[in-house]
Amino acid sequence: MSEGILTEDKKRLNKVSTILVSQPQPVDAKSPYTALSEKYNIKIDFRQFIQIDPVDIKEFRKQKINILSHTAVIFTSRNAVDHFFRLAAESKVEIPSDMKYYCISEQTANYLQKYIVIRKRKIFTGSRTASDLIEVLKKHKNEKFIFPCSNIRKDDIPTFLNENGYSCSEAIIYKTVASDLSDLADVNYDVIAFFSPSGINSLFVNFPDFKQNNTRIAVFGPTTAQAAKDAGLILDIEAPLPNAPSMTGALELYIKKVNSIS
Repeated sequence: MSEGILTEDKKRLNKVSTILVSQPQPVDAKSPYTALSEKYNIKIDFRQFIQIDPVDIKEFRKQKINILSHTAVIFTSRNAVDHFFRLAAESKVEIPSDMKYYCISEQTANYLQKYIVIRKRKIFTGSRTASDLIEVLKKHKNEKFIFPCSNIRKDDIPTFLNENGYSCSEAIIYKTVASDLSDLADVNYDVIAFFSPSGINSLFVNFPDFKQNNTRIAVFGPTTAQAAKDAGLILDIEAPLPNAPSMTGALELYIKKVNSIS
């Protein structure tokens, strides 16, 4: 089996002419998707399969979480940053200057400057993944953490905190829900690329009778791959790969192979 091609069924190794990417269209004209489209003469469409809905102040108050009783915040996304500070403002809570911030990446940490003066705050960052951030959290067990998150989130950080006796409140401050895709005439593409289990769920919420047939499924990350399998889909392309860390890289490896066969 060629690297990047998961199926053993040669009948599925058909030429790729169209791809649907379940994310918003990149604003950068030099997007790798643009390069991929031009290089192989492929039509690539973009459509966000999931959307973020804010939790309103009434719903947040029902969780009975006092932001000011915590000494540190864990951020794993920009959405979490935006909605945490939104709810703080709506609650008329002024975040104290000695609040500490634990961010999953430098990118998320830098995004904090939208709301605070970074150089005056204590900010701790992981390299990129939840596992990286957990290594940072291990050195700070005495903090009282608040973990702002979506109604759908990965278990790794909350499980680590709970199993190791950390003081932590999980606050659901926004919801990840299926977008309305009813305006799509169909989802008849050669490849559909997914980036989260929520995207897989959205496909079947919008198209409950979806039949994969010859559509190839591309997934990014192990949790998305598992969600696709659980939904009964055949996986054809999986990223990241050692020699293709991005979705576009994995797609290109696949396209090179199947378009040369066809």
